Amino acid sequence: MNNVKVINRIGVLSAAKLLGALYALLGLIFGVFGFLLFAVLGTIFNSLGLGSYGIIAGIVVLFACPITMGISGFISGAISALLYNLVAKFVGGIELDMA
Repeated sequence: MNNVKVINRIGVLSAAKLLGALYALLGLIFGVFGFLLFAVLGTIFNSLGLGSYGIIAGIVVLFACPITMGISGFISGAISALLYNLVAKFVGGIELDMA
């Protein structure tokens, strides 16, 4: 049996929320790595007498990455869904073969 379904339209807000959440999660992962990197570099710089701002920078990165990536994911998800809906009217949607 050939059970082909076509995605003709994507909900703009649902795509934006989904991508915003996914990008925020990725931002949290990147933020943890950034925090660890700045903490290590801050310790090294502090031992050399060059200042101890590494931990502060690490905390800023830890909070800034998920927020900025979540916002950019939300915006790009909305734009992508809008563009998909526009193009799908002219060329057709994506075909999915459902089992």
